[in-house]
Amino acid sequence: MKRRIASIDGPDPIDVAIGARLRVQRLCLGISQGDLAQALGITFQQVQRYERGTNRLSASMLVKASAKLRTTVAALVGEAGSPDSAVLSQLAAPRAAEMLAAYAQISDSDVRRSLLELAASLVPPRAAARAGRDDRSPH
Repeated sequence: MKRRIASIDGPDPIDVAIGARLRVQRLCLGISQGDLAQALGITFQQVQRYERGTNRLSASMLVKASAKLRTTVAALVGEAGSPDSAVLSQLAAPRAAEMLAAYAQISDSDVRRSLLELAASLVPPRAAARAGRDDRSPH
């Protein structure tokens, strides 16, 4: 197996997925990066690096983070039936969790459909094609 060089190959996909799970769980609990950092005894910039996957979490830091985020290490590393990496990377996008929470509170199905159509219309054509949605209509 070829040795990964982060500066050339980029962050390890496993570290990125763990970071995304960390971010999603933090956002779901309404905990800021600063508050998490303080609880873990690190800087908020270090939390940012963990969430992006540019820095790897040690076993001890995973245990501390899981305790603060009221989850398990297994959930953070993807062993507990958590969503796949594609879903996590989408939820890790800035303000995505807030958007999803607001969307979930809309009870009118026509309004939800309209919001989805609006969001789909704002996606640049190249991004829509990469996502397998060249027709730009919501599925």
